[in-house]
Amino acid sequence: MVSFRSTAVVPTDRAARFGKQLSSHLGRRHGGTWSEEDQRGSVTFEVASATLEASPEALTLTVLTDDPDAVPRFENVVGRHLVRFGRDANFVVTWRRSDGSPGTEQRFDDSEDEHPARPAREGDPAQEEQR
Repeated sequence: MVSFRSTAVVPTDRAARFGKQLSSHLGRRHGGTWSEEDQRGSVTFEVASATLEASPEALTLTVLTDDPDAVPRFENVVGRHLVRFGRDANFVVTWRRSDGSPGTEQRFDDSEDEHPARPAREGDPAQEEQR
């Protein structure tokens, strides 16, 4: 039985695209699915799971766990990845917990990007075009 639930609704007209990308990326390490037909996906972590549901107006993210201490961690994992994938959309992911309390919030901040651009490799055509 899942005791703790936290949900975030992120407005976007590209919810299916981001839901698929998020479930695919997080699923590489943890196991994930995406159904084009249902516009839904899931990711299974060790002590939590996340569901993703696309609608024409928004992507709804839900984190489920039995461990109350895991809630903020997995809100952050799921929210942070979505924010990075949608950095051009300026997503703000605001979580609300099932007990009505506010959860965490993620937004893109260039100074917090953990994936800086890689140095150019000599002979890289993309780098040559920029010169």
